[in-house]
Amino acid sequence: MKSELRFQFLVSVVAVAASMLAGYAVSETMPQALAGPESFASIADADTRSAAMFTELGKVLTHPRCTNCHPAGDRPRQGDLSRLHQPPVMRGADGHGLPAMRCSICHQNANFEPGRMPGHPEWHLAPREMAWEGKTVAEICAQIKDTARNGGRKPEELIHHIGEDTLVGWAWAPGAGRSPAPGTQKQAGALVEAWVKSGAACPAR
Repeated sequence: MKSELRFQFLVSVVAVAASMLAGYAVSETMPQALAGPESFASIADADTRSAAMFTELGKVLTHPRCTNCHPAGDRPRQGDLSRLHQPPVMRGADGHGLPAMRCSICHQNANFEPGRMPGHPEWHLAPREMAWEGKTVAEICAQIKDTARNGGRKPEELIHHIGEDTLVGWAWAPGAGRSPAPGTQKQAGALVEAWVKSGAACPAR
């Protein structure tokens, strides 16, 4: 037991050191804006208006803060350039990492700014069926409506998941060296709600 704890501590120290040595390029770009549902009121056709709102939401869903945790493979990505996670870690059976290298070993309850280590009590990867990396906004839209590929959620449940879930909310408060997702979580939640209520139509591409 003691040797396992020592190993886990060593892994944590190495991970923090690697992050500090590699560094995170501080984004010099201003945070992106996110249009609200009212911005699309002039679009008369309901499906076209609905699809336009999802396209706007796509600015969030395709941002590195989201795609890094919705990878196409079993390794998360990190940083604004979406490079493979260092140290090398794997998804594991439950998305929380392998037994010897759980996400919670390094990712604690909150961001650890001295080591530029992101944190949240439920830090983990999205399920494989929710992989968004490399997909178009239209493909993500179709996926997010499919209960077999969205964690079993009905479209209405996505309003809370995107608009209020605190792990999702980390994307807007990622700590130094990482650009936040566009707009605010409240704005993203409002877009999801308006999209659902307008018929949840998907863009053509």
